[in-house]
Amino acid sequence: MLPIRVQYDALMDASTSDLNTVIGSRVREERQARHWTLDQLADAAGVSRRTLISVEKGTVNPSVGTLLGIGDALGVGLPALVAPPVPAPVKVVRGGEGAALWTSESGGCAVLVAGTEPPDVLELWDWTLGPGDRHASEGHSAGTTELLQVLKGAITVEVAEQAVDLRVGDAVSFLGDVAHAYVNTGNRPARFSLAVHEPGVGSEGHRG
Repeated sequence: MLPIRVQYDALMDASTSDLNTVIGSRVREERQARHWTLDQLADAAGVSRRTLISVEKGTVNPSVGTLLGIGDALGVGLPALVAPPVPAPVKVVRGGEGAALWTSESGGCAVLVAGTEPPDVLELWDWTLGPGDRHASEGHSAGTTELLQVLKGAITVEVAEQAVDLRVGDAVSFLGDVAHAYVNTGNRPARFSLAVHEPGVGSEGHRG
């Protein structure tokens, strides 16, 4: 019998592989529907052609920033890239079924648990920051708003030149179109819920 850790790693590898396949298929489908070449989408998304090929083949685990750029260029938003379209008025995501789009060696994990279709995209995230974790993000599209509430531990949210310390129950909202970061300077894991609202995805001039 395989050790528990080996079994866990195998499951995580399979889960990541499945997610990358879903992402690759959706990116290729959306690109071809627009009759775009790989070079056209790569230029619009601000990624290399080589990276885009790897994403479409599902052979790479793309960063959140890469997916945001591709989703923005295609005008479909991030939630649409990580899950096949479901033709139903109600979509349920069971515990453990969300898309883990970022992990850290100290146990940090960012899971996109739900999202809406464009033009006004709303994302719901479940974040865990391990001790010492810091996740930095470039500014998103103009008009993006983020709302965050701490569920466990304590974190610091850095927005432009301002830093805000938050503990359990504390919440903060800010414009996400400037550089920002989530930081855990403590020695215990921290968890928070994050909602991101990105209006006008796919509209002319959306990227600002």
